[in-house]
This record gives sequence, C-alpha cells and structure tokens, in this order.
Amino acid sequence: MSNSSGAAAGGGAIYGLGMFGAWFYFWQQADTFWEYVWAVVQGIVWPAFMVYDVFTALAT
Repeated sequence: MSNSSGAAAGGGAIYGLGMFGAWFYFWQQADTFWEYVWAVVQGIVWPAFMVYDVFTALAT
C-alpha cells in the first residue's frame, strides 16, 4: 500500500513559512505587551484574517 502524505507535508511547510512571516510582520507593528500577545495569536491564525480581508474587499 502506498501512503501519499507528501502533499500534506508540503502544505504544512507553506503554512509554517506563512506563520513565521506573519509573526515577523505583526511583531514589528506591536508596541505594548498585549499587542505582542495578539501578534502571536495573529501569526497562528493568519489564514483566517487573510480570507476575511479578501471577502471584505470583494463585498465592496
């Protein structure tokens, strides 16, 4: 039997790179302690923010 998990590993790598990029971006924007905490959360769930912004832009 063949186990084809290569595509899932590639998707995880892309998500990981995106997460580090989002952390880098949001970390630079933060000024206070709670903004740094929020930057960590945003780095983890960045795809949800991206999809929300795309749908917001399409709605206008």
